[in-house]
Amino acid sequence: MTSSGQPRTQWLGRWGFMLAATGSAVGLGNIWKFPYITGEFGGGAFVLVYLACIFAVGVPVMMTEIAFGRRGRGSPIDAIRRVVNESGRSSAWSLIGWMAMLCGFMVLSFYVVVAGWSFSYLWKMLTGGLVGSSVDEMAAVFGANNANPLNLGAWSTLVTLLTMLIVGKGVQKGIEKSVSWMMPGLVIMLVILIGFGMFSGGFGAAVNFLFSFNAGSLSSEGMLAALGHAFFTLSLASGAILTYGSYLPKDASIGRTTVSVAVADTVVALMAGLAIFPVIFANGMNPGEGPGLIFMSLPLAFQAMPLGTLFGTLFFLMLSMAALTSAISMVEATVSWLCDNKGISRPAAAWSTGIVLWTVSTLAMLSFNLGSDWTLAGKTFFDWLDYLTSRWMMPLGGLGMVLLAGFILKSDSFREELGLAPLPYVLWLTMVRYVSPLGILVIFVDALGIYQVSFAVHWPWLLAILVVMAALGETLSPRLRHALRTA
Repeated sequence: MTSSGQPRTQWLGRWGFMLAATGSAVGLGNIWKFPYITGEFGGGAFVLVYLACIFAVGVPVMMTEIAFGRRGRGSPIDAIRRVVNESGRSSAWSLIGWMAMLCGFMVLSFYVVVAGWSFSYLWKMLTGGLVGSSVDEMAAVFGANNANPLNLGAWSTLVTLLTMLIVGKGVQKGIEKSVSWMMPGLVIMLVILIGFGMFSGGFGAAVNFLFSFNAGSLSSEGMLAALGHAFFTLSLASGAILTYGSYLPKDASIGRTTVSVAVADTVVALMAGLAIFPVIFANGMNPGEGPGLIFMSLPLAFQAMPLGTLFGTLFFLMLSMAALTSAISMVEATVSWLCDNKGISRPAAAWSTGIVLWTVSTLAMLSFNLGSDWTLAGKTFFDWLDYLTSRWMMPLGGLGMVLLAGFILKSDSFREELGLAPLPYVLWLTMVRYVSPLGILVIFVDALGIYQVSFAVHWPWLLAILVVMAALGETLSPRLRHALRTA
């Protein structure tokens, strides 16, 4: 039920949630970053470590968020407040929901600018605007694209308009209907691009780069990359998954659904690698260029290949769809809260949110041109949005969520909502209480640059901390939980 007493809309089925959640997870960063760090840090060895991190940190936190959402049937603020009130705890814990909703909005404020690059390059590919004979010339095209505030602002505005148009139509007619064709369409385009890559001359090198089991390349830096990506890739602590979870039907299994989304996200990311890297290797280019790989090297490679314009257009269409499915998830928490608490219609909530989003994202867009000199502590407005959300709000929000579920609330609520057998439930509870918090703390410390964590050097200490946490937690947990609950 919503705050107004109306029944809350639900996904038509588990499949709708899976597509929407996977669409939220598969964004621009996943398309280029995951394939690259996989090849850079040991290929198959990295994938195994990454999957271990996904199941130790990503999946438990995601299950917790979905359980909060479905149990509370509301936006992050309302859902967390209802769940903590059900356990007789202070509504002040709903501040975690406020931070998650704000975090998602702030991420989207700079994400629509980056998504605008994809739409801009799709247009350039269609109209022959991506012409250059070297990476430097393509870099000049990229720089000129960002230096023009009218051009960059127009594409950012288009992303905002499309996002609000979809979200404004509702959960079933807007979000679920759109992802039901965008996500399968994205996968089909990836399959076609992989087929193109198989005949490009660089497919063998790409497979070797991604999947060769090279344990010697798996450094401490690689393990941190796996841990960090396992947390950030699933759109955790940004309000998106929790809000999507609030629409999940009661008969859907949270455990199976979460694992399916995590696996689908990983498979799509690896497919993206098999689509991108054959083209890069066939043209003798460097696969380690990050965003420059997408917007500088890849257009140049497509230009030099038969049917390159066709497949380049297909690639940027796929990239634009990935950006859009992520964007609609990040604004849903805000729109949901406005609908539930302010008594306004969904279209009105979407478009009013869109106006504020457009204003804030315009300031972020100006960081690349007219406002490039508007800095605070050496950071532009765009940089601050990225820094505050990825370095502070997401790790702290994720940490607060698992500690709340693991120590503060009555375990009966989550046992009932997750519907797990005794052994899987104990495993989830152990991960949420001890393993996930330690993993998030490592991400937090490393992201802030407070201390350089090295798994090769510090693993005995990390293991010892984990053991002490578990021992103290089980010994002191009744007293600790009582103190925190009454705080």
